[in-house]
Amino acid sequence: MFRLSRAVVLAGTAFAALATPAAAQGQVTVYCSILEEQCREGASIFEKATGIKVQMVRKSTGEVYAQVKAEATNPRGDVWWGGPGEPHLQAADEGLLDEYKSPKLAELHDWARRHAEQSKFRTSGIYLGALGIGYNLETLKGKKLAEPKCWADLLDPKFKDEVQVADPSSSGTAYVFLATTVQRLGEEKGFEFLKSLHKNISQYTKSGIAPVKATALGETAVGIAFMHDMLTQKLQGAPIGIVAPCEGTGYETGSVSVIKGGKNPEAARKFVDFTLSPEAQDINAKLKINSIPSNKNAKLSPDAPKFEEIKLIDYDTPRWGSPAERSRLLKKFDDEVKALPR
Repeated sequence: MFRLSRAVVLAGTAFAALATPAAAQGQVTVYCSILEEQCREGASIFEKATGIKVQMVRKSTGEVYAQVKAEATNPRGDVWWGGPGEPHLQAADEGLLDEYKSPKLAELHDWARRHAEQSKFRTSGIYLGALGIGYNLETLKGKKLAEPKCWADLLDPKFKDEVQVADPSSSGTAYVFLATTVQRLGEEKGFEFLKSLHKNISQYTKSGIAPVKATALGETAVGIAFMHDMLTQKLQGAPIGIVAPCEGTGYETGSVSVIKGGKNPEAARKFVDFTLSPEAQDINAKLKINSIPSNKNAKLSPDAPKFEEIKLIDYDTPRWGSPAERSRLLKKFDDEVKALPR
């Protein structure tokens, strides 16, 4: 009985010795807008390296923006990790994010440092991703539909109920598509394009990744999303074709930000430093996620889309991320496009 009691005491002491450093380091609440598997992997690596406990909440970019805004007087989150830069920039302009100049900024590509400077260091760039069209080869063949090469191809009546894209109010991916269309064609012609495309949309999904998965499963013939997300599904064996539209396309600057007024500011800054490090950005290559990392020393997947081969428009992230412009475009989309019958 003595041996058993002593063993229990020793075990308890050993557990306390292991647990105490982690407890002393505290915790951090992270709102995560990248893929769920990236969120989990990042949290695990950070916890092991720092002893800081991560409470991870996975939501789409638009949902996180709405939550951060709703919680402004009593923030529950500390860090917003991932998602296109426009909602981050809007949150920054609305005073919802804290300024933080990470020491890791010196290791980043020029485009990522510019993104931080444009936000007055209230958000930082962690990856680039180009918008494109993904399509299920088997579904197209079965329905005798031609592979789309351009944005205009999606307006063909043959694609009625065969296209999925997310709702720009809840999805950063879809907002990039909305802003890309308006910048590419001008506002009047851009909205005419969106109204025509609306007739072929089967569903406006909540998250930007949903059309990717639906396309991979053959639940929709065509999905509008970031090319690297479609490529991930293709590399996992899905019968997906991917194209950078012939007219040119926009892109996202994936972002990370410290939430203003969060309860764990020191841990939040450490987490941001982590997201800008090669250790965090190498998760992409490990999981075969093919966005372009912002840290010069991070691994770039050999399968990643080659930006020099993609016709990119001169996408104006600061303009489309401004509160007035983003709010106006979203309202106009709801009123003039989404409300239309199909």
